[in-house]
Amino acid sequence: MKVAIIGAGNMGGAIARGLAQGHCVNVQDIIVTNPSTPKLEKLKTEFPEICVSTNNEDAGDADIVIVAVKPWMVEKVLKPLRLRQPQMLVSIAAGLTFEDLAHFVDPEMPIFRVIPNTAISLRASMTLIACRNASEQQIQMMLDLFNEMGLSILIEEKQFAAATALTSCGIAYVLKYVQAAMQAGVEEGIHPKEAMKMVAQTLEGAARLLLENENAHPVLEIEKVTTPGGITIKGINSLEHDGYTSAIINAIKASM
Repeated sequence: MKVAIIGAGNMGGAIARGLAQGHCVNVQDIIVTNPSTPKLEKLKTEFPEICVSTNNEDAGDADIVIVAVKPWMVEKVLKPLRLRQPQMLVSIAAGLTFEDLAHFVDPEMPIFRVIPNTAISLRASMTLIACRNASEQQIQMMLDLFNEMGLSILIEEKQFAAATALTSCGIAYVLKYVQAAMQAGVEEGIHPKEAMKMVAQTLEGAARLLLENENAHPVLEIEKVTTPGGITIKGINSLEHDGYTSAIINAIKASM
């Protein structure tokens, strides 16, 4: 299976690196195209077997073509390639619907819309996937590809706005909490870097509690640490008095 990635920017480059470190695709079967060479040369240095090119036409015969360019460049990039089934198109471009993409390729070919978040560079992304004209086997193949770079989940296209707010935008909201907690720690005499490690590791622990137990729920985990009359419940109540839950809900809705 040959995979082409058009665009070697932050997201395209991260996907290329993730695929090259995975097991679903042979490194020599990955080709990355980009108009300029510095990013391609860096990829080639890291993964000598990966194929690179400044000509997008070299991506046209791949089984899977991943378009990782700005939304306004997608039509210009795709139309000359004349992609058609049984090839599969994967678009990373936010905002371009299946109907939009179908104008640039064979409308009957399998098309996937994929939204990772920036943690894909560390193979820890929460990646959203929606599909059109795809078989169960093709869907599973796509889930397997992106599961090697974190966790992927299949959703309907109509859920993209809300899910993107939770994941792609959501990573910024989580980091904003880290920043705020660090500031509180510094005010109480903790060194900034130590405070950051403390909060980051606490977040990782919280995430694993939820991800590694299918019966887990935030309410249950909160109950375990909020003993009657304890300090945690006082902090929780303080957050609620200050509108913490409403602020998060409003931020996510504002991102949609």
